[in-house]
Amino acid sequence: MDDNVGILLTQYSPEVQELARKVRRLVLEVMPEAVEQVDPPDRLITYGFGTRMHEIVFVLMPVKAGVNLGFYRGATLPDPHSLLSGTGKRHRHVRLQSAAEVESPALRELMDSALARASGDSP
Repeated sequence: MDDNVGILLTQYSPEVQELARKVRRLVLEVMPEAVEQVDPPDRLITYGFGTRMHEIVFVLMPVKAGVNLGFYRGATLPDPHSLLSGTGKRHRHVRLQSAAEVESPALRELMDSALARASGDSP
């Protein structure tokens, strides 16, 4: 694990740290070529095709009660399982509080859809 990721996660409970590591593994499984960037002041980790905002696909945001997995341009993603939360014009997130939620096929489907759209394979 990247040292900066580990340092960021030390600010959270052991349960949130483990959940964040599980979400991170999933993101890197879905997008193995992802550029991972830790943003300590904002307490988040971005994953994308590069480091610019328009290149970001996923954002891992540890919070007190779990982990939010952000989807850049998530407001336009199909969400048949109603996983996405938020009211922003572009971004949405999924609130994750357990390992079972991270392992959900519906979450993986949403992530695959986001990656396909971001890489130009889907409208």
